[in-house]
Amino acid sequence: MKAHLRTTMVVTALTAAGFGLGRVSRDTQIPRFGFDAAMPAEVHAEPAAAVATAAAPPTSGAGLPSFASVIEAAAPAVVHVKVVSAVNTAADGRFPFGEGSPFPGFRLPQPPPSGRQQGTGSGFIISPDGVVLTNNHVVDKAKDITVRLSDGREYPGKVLGRDPKTDLAVVKIDAKTSLPVVRLGDSDALRVGDWVVAIGNPFGLDNTVTAGIVSAKGRAIGSGPYDQFIQTDAPINPGNSGGPLFNERGEVIGINTAIFSQSGGNVGIGFAIPINLAKQLEPQLQERGYVTRAWLGVAVQPLTPDLAASLDVTDAHGALVAAVTPKSPAARAGIKTGDVITKFANKTIDERNGLPSLVAVTKIGDTVPVEVVRNGARKRLDVTLAKLAEDDVRPGAAPAKGKWGLMLRELTPEERTQRGVEDGQGVLIASVVTDSPADAAGLHSGDIVLQVNRRPVGSVDALRAEVGTVPDGKSLLLLVRPADGNDHFAALAAR
Repeated sequence: MKAHLRTTMVVTALTAAGFGLGRVSRDTQIPRFGFDAAMPAEVHAEPAAAVATAAAPPTSGAGLPSFASVIEAAAPAVVHVKVVSAVNTAADGRFPFGEGSPFPGFRLPQPPPSGRQQGTGSGFIISPDGVVLTNNHVVDKAKDITVRLSDGREYPGKVLGRDPKTDLAVVKIDAKTSLPVVRLGDSDALRVGDWVVAIGNPFGLDNTVTAGIVSAKGRAIGSGPYDQFIQTDAPINPGNSGGPLFNERGEVIGINTAIFSQSGGNVGIGFAIPINLAKQLEPQLQERGYVTRAWLGVAVQPLTPDLAASLDVTDAHGALVAAVTPKSPAARAGIKTGDVITKFANKTIDERNGLPSLVAVTKIGDTVPVEVVRNGARKRLDVTLAKLAEDDVRPGAAPAKGKWGLMLRELTPEERTQRGVEDGQGVLIASVVTDSPADAAGLHSGDIVLQVNRRPVGSVDALRAEVGTVPDGKSLLLLVRPADGNDHFAALAAR
């Protein structure tokens, strides 16, 4: 039975395209699925009357909760995000969440034809001046964004920041008036079995409400290094992406993002980004447009009971260090391959507190205690964290993009160490122009170009020189190294 499921189910993001009343279709596969210190409470403090919240719902005569008061208070702050996106057929159709997903190797249906495509998602207002939280995959590649309020008003939206690694995005609208906002809750306080409510726009149906319970916490589905999803059986469908998941008090505790599904519709297994993660990243996205994370410099794997027994670890929890990057913060602190990291910054490493997530939200330059088990003995090490350089990719970081749609810059020594690139090799792609040959070839910001037409390049000037030898009308062959380290060739078609 398990083998059958592995070939029939797909995890998909929840952006909908081309949906309307009278028509039901599978979720559109817009390329670039997402799925990369707590924010002070006063960041979104608003007058009580303006905050979308409610008391715990009363129970009905049947003993089940009524969420009517929650919906009345919260619905005005939930928005419909409509986008016009550039799509192409260059995507290879592989499973969007990588080989670490529960269903590696699953291939998606054929992508839609190249061109402009309408899509729809959800979001929610977190500031009365029109700041909206949603999913990155809702607005990624969007040429035009329209945000529709629950009362029918529509405003153009502008992306303030995106973080593909966590599938978060911040959008701004200018309504010229104070807008209703949601109240952000505490996702860490959620318990499995708690009631939750989703509000969104599945299949373009505005302000649809569904309810269910928290099925699990800390789910890793192979979407990226910071997976810590809330699993819920509240029905969510294409178009719910970016919409809020509320607790019984009307507080947002998650952002609906993905589902397991055989058909693209709901089967009772959905995933939401914990709101505490969004609260940590939203200020950076709003102020700078990108997220800068801390770097430890280890490759880790889960600690199974068998591994724990062989390593003399009494409790089967922690992160087993499979590799340590030379000259990294971990190496300087004395962390070694085979160590089991059981605590980071005094927090226990378990399914809900994965090491990558804890490292990522720690302040760069901070020195934190790390507890490891080595040869059956516990040791405390102090690690001073550095900046994860590959995340610090600003739009327009280099002046030359040319006809191929590539914005380039030189690699720093830290980036070479982190990505395993020798001196004199490689050029970093700072950003990719939408609907360009580079975009069509599936290149992304953070990729490293190692070769151009089989010739190694080690600087922006060297890359330009090689590109300059390509005759008009001929394609460009690049050898690139993406963030996962799996080098591959990409052909950029001339236009």
